[in-house]
Amino acid sequence: MARLEAVQGDITTQAVDAIVNAANTTLLGGGGVDGAIHRGAGPELLEECRTIGGCPTGEARITQGYRLAAKHVIHTVGPVWSGGQRGEAALLRRCYVNSLQLAAERGLRSIAFPSISTGAYGYPIARAAEIAIATVRDGLGKPTSVELVRFVCFSAADLTVYRRLLDG
Repeated sequence: MARLEAVQGDITTQAVDAIVNAANTTLLGGGGVDGAIHRGAGPELLEECRTIGGCPTGEARITQGYRLAAKHVIHTVGPVWSGGQRGEAALLRRCYVNSLQLAAERGLRSIAFPSISTGAYGYPIARAAEIAIATVRDGLGKPTSVELVRFVCFSAADLTVYRRLLDG
């Protein structure tokens, strides 16, 4: 039985098989979680990302973790919030589905997610957290190698939202 948990902290320090990067479509670094992961992993991550050729919104790509505690980084590109009428929910769902699928294909047992699209991309935290938790629960209901999913929240307010949904 897989375990879901939410913590407040820095995703770059998580000792799991893979951390998920809320990346942009170039995969070449940026601000927020993306920039922190690239800084933590070192220049080798950027070099590997340059060989991938980007990633469309809703899809995911995997790289090594280099200098991070995690062995791998799963890069996924969340949607920019435009009011909810442009397929944002389906795209955000695909981020979690595709990230979990990559983890399972490689036999990974633990994965840590940030709150995808809720920073600079403006997705409302309550809506994003509902999608994240429901999608992950659904994915873990199928055969998978993943035993632990950790939602790593930047703020105490975000953690409260995730914990309320996990406990409810």
